[in-house]
Amino acid sequence: MNRRQFLRSLGVFGLAGGGVGGWKYWPEQGLTNPCLASLPETVAHHPLMQSVWAGLDPAQVWDCHVHLVGGGDSNNGAWFSPAMDSLWHPLLRLQKLFYMNAGCVHEAPCQLDQSYVARMLNLVEGMRPGFKAMLLAFDWFHNENGQPDRNRSIFHIPDRYVAEVAHNHPDAFEWVASIHPYRADCVDALQAAMRDGARAVKWLPSAMGIDPLSPRCDRFYEALAAVDMPIISHAGRELAVQGGNQDFGNPLRLRRAMDHGVRVVVAHCASDGDDQDIDQGANGPRVKSYELFSRLMDEPRYTGKLHADISALTQFNRAWALKAVLQRADWHPRLLNGSDYPLPGVMPLFSATDMANMELLDPAAVPLLQEIRAHNPLLFDFGLKRLLRFGQHQFPSSVFETRRFFEKKSA
Repeated sequence: MNRRQFLRSLGVFGLAGGGVGGWKYWPEQGLTNPCLASLPETVAHHPLMQSVWAGLDPAQVWDCHVHLVGGGDSNNGAWFSPAMDSLWHPLLRLQKLFYMNAGCVHEAPCQLDQSYVARMLNLVEGMRPGFKAMLLAFDWFHNENGQPDRNRSIFHIPDRYVAEVAHNHPDAFEWVASIHPYRADCVDALQAAMRDGARAVKWLPSAMGIDPLSPRCDRFYEALAAVDMPIISHAGRELAVQGGNQDFGNPLRLRRAMDHGVRVVVAHCASDGDDQDIDQGANGPRVKSYELFSRLMDEPRYTGKLHADISALTQFNRAWALKAVLQRADWHPRLLNGSDYPLPGVMPLFSATDMANMELLDPAAVPLLQEIRAHNPLLFDFGLKRLLRFGQHQFPSSVFETRRFFEKKSA
């Protein structure tokens, strides 16, 4: 792949125009994930690895944003749109190739499901005992009548499949349901997910056709509030999953959920894109999604309801927000760590060198993080965030010890 082709391919992820810091258009660790296995002993016992885990109880460390990928080759209902394998949709096809390589299943086309889970287990084994990954389901796009629309969906990961994987590997995984609120059976589906041990509900509003501000969501919000089940919802621009109405990702549209008493986790701190300031009416100006998210975070009435995850904040198109988030120590008790795996395995999207150039990382840590990433992108993401510093500011242990948040029940 030449430089022009590479830049065009990065347009799939919204990065074709540049990046941040000192990135010079070619990724420091190449285009593809080498998919190596266990860490070398020299890396596993490196002094900085002690710093990564210092002060943490691994049994409290749950990565709250991990995608379970599947193609349905094990008859589990998982599905990818045929467009992602079509020469008529080259960007979607290239996007899928990056994801499959990131998850190290690009050479297992007929055993994708089994291979992806096996790789995830290998990565979790590379963490400290007690650590768990929270696997996300992903519902179909639904129309306004609550009917699933396969033609407008990019992929589907059923609740029952994610629950099965988590139940088969309880020492490695927890799971997060995905339930479209327009479904006629949404409340029944929530109750079933609760019985099966789901810890939260995952939404990607644009790709699922969910308007969080719609009254159609109200009965689902009431059911969520009754059982204190949080929503993990993408906010801001969505690039990884194509299609749908981007306006549905406006952070301000999540007010309705919180006003119904639902705990909401805004994925990625809404750190990419811009949205209309609907607080100023139907013709409000477009401003950065992050600014709208910040406004919500600073409203006292949402202190106990609004939270955010820091998944993908070290990604090129989001890293600009890191300094601001690190300095908001008042937010830190409401932040939760997630990796957005398999994205940390998409090699062009992250650069430890760039973090050092932004004065967010000690340059001495770069070689170690690069070596970790070649073997374990999950640990790379975790270690990078644990080592981030801006002046005297860093993410405290509470950001990574997320288990208590997801086990929390209302009095």
